[in-house]
Amino acid sequence: MSRIFDALKRSEAERSGIDLSERSQAAEMMQRTERGIPPRWKTTVLSEHLDTPKSADRDALSGLPSKPHGETLSESSVAVELPQTEEQLNPFGQFRSLQVALGPQSRLVSLAESASPAAEAFRLLTVRLRHLRRDQTLKKVLITSTIPQEGKSMVAGNLACTLAVKTQQKILLLEGDLRRPSLSKMFGLGRNPGLCEWLEGESSLAASIYHLEEPDIWILPAGSAPSNALELLQSGRLSTLMDRLTAWFDWIIIDSPPVLPLADTSVWMRLADGILLATRQGSTEKRQLLRGLEAIERRKLIGALVNSSNNAATSDYYYSPATIPHK
Repeated sequence: MSRIFDALKRSEAERSGIDLSERSQAAEMMQRTERGIPPRWKTTVLSEHLDTPKSADRDALSGLPSKPHGETLSESSVAVELPQTEEQLNPFGQFRSLQVALGPQSRLVSLAESASPAAEAFRLLTVRLRHLRRDQTLKKVLITSTIPQEGKSMVAGNLACTLAVKTQQKILLLEGDLRRPSLSKMFGLGRNPGLCEWLEGESSLAASIYHLEEPDIWILPAGSAPSNALELLQSGRLSTLMDRLTAWFDWIIIDSPPVLPLADTSVWMRLADGILLATRQGSTEKRQLLRGLEAIERRKLIGALVNSSNNAATSDYYYSPATIPHK
């Protein structure tokens, strides 16, 4: 009898010790959690002394498939496979490559005449943009002008190519002038689906962006000319698109429409980090320039470029900081 009594006491003591140990661990876990300190033991292992549902009940509660008697579910068999989106995939493995075909009178001096003074001017512009980037967010750079035919598309194309050479980063050239696109023709690409098709839901993003191997940049062309350009740009899909592109690329150079004739540029200006204004000597009138400046967010204006300038001793193009008169 005494031996049975002693055994019962030992058993009770052991159970009491287990309960105290678990209470102590639970209390310590709560204290460490409140202080933001991770627990010192694996909390995924359930104690065999806790009242847990039977395996079939656990499966029913968790929504997992019931397992046959005597079989166990491995970790891989219960993993839920979620559908992958374009953001989760590596986008650069999806984009089709296109060959650049420059004409004899190509305006892409950064590729066709890399040793020319004009190409050097774009290298200088690249250096200044990189310096500005040290002090402010500057990933999405908008190139615009006051009126058409002032060389904004030429500036955008050359700037994108020069950035690719100088920085070895991922550069996207975005053709935002949906009404009068010219970048695809400048690079000799022909007509391909692009921004319009994606905004209309007719094309995937992977089928709308192309890699240009020669300058090692990516381009999102305008695509087919729509009849409702402003309506497409004002849709919520454009903001979603820019968020996605910003996560993918180091620089996004946007060739937008001119400021004065159209309202399209105001949409792009809201999405850009900085704005470069292209002007042409002998073409841009002062009153037009001032009207254009009134439509631009001055806090985003980072500079102006003068095309065909006689004031630059050895260059056809030069960069001027944003010391532009207000009136």
